Amino acid sequence: MANHDTTLFSSLARIGPQLRPIMWRLIFGLLSALAASVVALAIPQVYRVLVNNALQPGNGTGALWLGTAVVLVLGIMEAWLLVLRRQLVIVPATTVETRMRTSFYRHLQNLSVEFHDRWGSGQLLSRAMSDLNFMRRWMAFGAIMLVVTALTVAIGVALMFSMSWELGLIFLAAAVPIVIFGFTFRRSYGQASRRSQDQAGDLATVVEESVHGIRVLKAFGRGREALDSFAGQAQELQATEIHKAKSLATFSLVVTLLPELALAAGLVVGILLVHAGRLDVGTLVAFFATAAVVAGPVESMGPLLSMTLTAKTALDRHFEVMDAESTITDPEEPVHLGAVRGTLEFRDVHFRFPDTPEGTADLLNGIDLELRAGETMALVGVTGSGKSTLLNLVPRLFDPTGGALLLDGVDIRRIPLAELRTHVSVAFEDTTLFSNSVRENVLLGAADHPGLSADEVLEQALDVAQAGFAHTLPQGVDTLIGEEGLSLSGGQRQRIALARAIAAKPAVLVLDDPLSALDVNTEERVSRRLRQVLEGTTTLIVAHRPSTVAMADRVALLQDGRITAVGTHAVLLAGNDHYRYVLASLDTEPKDLDSGLDDELPDDLGTGPLPVAVRTGAPNPAATTSKGTKA
Repeated sequence: MANHDTTLFSSLARIGPQLRPIMWRLIFGLLSALAASVVALAIPQVYRVLVNNALQPGNGTGALWLGTAVVLVLGIMEAWLLVLRRQLVIVPATTVETRMRTSFYRHLQNLSVEFHDRWGSGQLLSRAMSDLNFMRRWMAFGAIMLVVTALTVAIGVALMFSMSWELGLIFLAAAVPIVIFGFTFRRSYGQASRRSQDQAGDLATVVEESVHGIRVLKAFGRGREALDSFAGQAQELQATEIHKAKSLATFSLVVTLLPELALAAGLVVGILLVHAGRLDVGTLVAFFATAAVVAGPVESMGPLLSMTLTAKTALDRHFEVMDAESTITDPEEPVHLGAVRGTLEFRDVHFRFPDTPEGTADLLNGIDLELRAGETMALVGVTGSGKSTLLNLVPRLFDPTGGALLLDGVDIRRIPLAELRTHVSVAFEDTTLFSNSVRENVLLGAADHPGLSADEVLEQALDVAQAGFAHTLPQGVDTLIGEEGLSLSGGQRQRIALARAIAAKPAVLVLDDPLSALDVNTEERVSRRLRQVLEGTTTLIVAHRPSTVAMADRVALLQDGRITAVGTHAVLLAGNDHYRYVLASLDTEPKDLDSGLDDELPDDLGTGPLPVAVRTGAPNPAATTSKGTKA
């Protein structure tokens, strides 16, 4: 995490490399805004000449009309310069915002799963959207106007001193408490701004989780509790925003009231000076006209300073993520495999999560396992034994904390990530689909296959996964399936995810119980087609159902962080007590019966004893059972 105590200038300096390509346009925008302020300060000097000369008795109206024309021209110039400032900075600022947002997203893609496990999605979303949007507005307006405001006040005060040092001292005396109060304001407001942005990110996380889990909240009737929790967090954010508003209001009161008091005192002193003959009327008019021009920038100092402090916290939050280093990186000296056979070997593999307490045994505590090329191996173990974690090591979503994992005899940490993940494809139990069409979801990781078009790869993958229901959707495979695929049932999502893994045509296929949401008939059809298509593909599959175990060539038993037995299903069933215990604890029925969308299945598919194939090691008879028979 970044240091929240960074200084204002050190935080703002970090955006320098992003601004370098557009620096000249920003400088010209700054000069345009500054020129507009100088023009505005020149207008009171015209008033001074008019009062002292053109308005004297006996003078004609020519000087008056000339002065009026000069003021008009200066006003037009000021307006044109302000428009020019906007035109110069708006496009570059939005360009920088887009680049930073794209870079942020790219970095998120590169960061490890471990990072994403620790960060709330709402926090990342607020940094990618709200913070960078605020940064763009600060670059295009706040930064430039803060500099211009400071220079305008400085130039204006210098002009006021040149006209009357006595009146200038009065206004300078009012500036001292403003400067002192500004330091206090900067510290307190900066802390509140940081707290506000973090709380907004937490709220965004809550909203996102509630939307994704709306079915659960409704099903358990916990909407009121979720609302109360959200309302509590929203009230905390409200209190922070009120604190910010009060701080800004107090600062605005000081920077507005003191100059106004100085103006009142200056008016009295100025009249006395005129009466004493030490100041002419034209100079007095010009002095107060200049004071009126300076008053606007002085009053805007509060909002501009608060905007700058908020920009600082936005930058700090942005670089908190950008400074995070991925623990999963490409090798310095990569090894390219070429043709891949698919031999996979775990050699004394250890793994523990970073926050595991000291003295606790590794979750994976010396895994030794070898998968032959083209072999299908099932991985079984009790809940929490580390099966899914072991699978995550294969595509390098995590790296082992000890030992090595070899693909065709090469440590996978020596293979470039992009290359490794073209050889390894994954289907997770908790399916994640994107709010795109079925076609785009299935072909997400599909590479070009010689002799096969994209449509042919799509159709083959859907066929193997028994996902033909996609053609019955309103727009067929081009139907948008909604965010995370929640418009589909659990079994449908799982089959689309399985089709996505198959479409990649990998050398190694990693399946984390991809059939858990299917009924037994659909599972049997998928298993039969998988055996045909995966011939020659090395497959490691986590099994939570006995019928999934039965489709494997061999089974590996994970116990106490180690592989304690490897063999065929029948051999382990006959000779390993722990294997029989694990098998008896596996699900025997699907979690989500939805195959009726595709077939006319019986309504009496219920819980029953272990299938004959599982109890005896005999071939699975599901393929030959007639409809209406309990599987």
